[in-house]
Amino acid sequence: MEDNIQTVTISFFRFKGLYQKLWAFTQMGFARRKLRKINPISFFKLFGSGTGEGFTPYPNTSVYAILSVWENSEVAEQMIETEKIFTTYQKKSSEHWTVFLTPISSRGAWDKSEPFKPVAEQTVKGKRNMLAALTRASIKPSILLSFWSKVPAISKMIGNNENVLFKMGLGEIPWFHQVTFSIWPNAEAMAEFARKDGPHAKAIQSVRDGQWFSEELYARFTILKATGTWAGKSVF
Repeated sequence: MEDNIQTVTISFFRFKGLYQKLWAFTQMGFARRKLRKINPISFFKLFGSGTGEGFTPYPNTSVYAILSVWENSEVAEQMIETEKIFTTYQKKSSEHWTVFLTPISSRGAWDKSEPFKPVAEQTVKGKRNMLAALTRASIKPSILLSFWSKVPAISKMIGNNENVLFKMGLGEIPWFHQVTFSIWPNAEAMAEFARKDGPHAKAIQSVRDGQWFSEELYARFTILKATGTWAGKSVF
């Protein structure tokens, strides 16, 4: 892979014990300063998560994540392994898992910026045919209850989908700034879920009809590699 192809990482951390959970919670504020000082990072976000598979309005105090954008995969791997903020998270967590991604499509904005620089899919040597999808939205306060009333049905639908290799609901700001991240075996499986008539399709239509979001972003990625484990296994 060429050196100038952007790499995106998303690192998940699971914490056990009151002290470790409190530490992780405080890092939602404190870690920002440390991440800003890492020059190779062009964009980053810190997330909490929801309970269950993450797609609920109820916070999970055990799971947190960091999304980072790097200039290439070599830099990403080196920084994840050596930068103190990442190694500290790894040491304090009971389990951690990092996915290395290359953006192949991105539509919309995140905090009025376009953080991902997509490349043609055929130029990337990804992990088999698997794809990752990330959706991000700032929910308008006036429709907050309507939005979250749709989520349980979508969550159940995703949970019952045998094609989903991994899924997690994340939040920058609880209830208002939401992110979903999922991994699929191929583009066909991802497209089938998105287009299938059901809770997800109806929710998308409601979003379009009611203009629920003040800002949104949709991105797809090829998967380069993953390090660590989640739920005691390598995931794929």
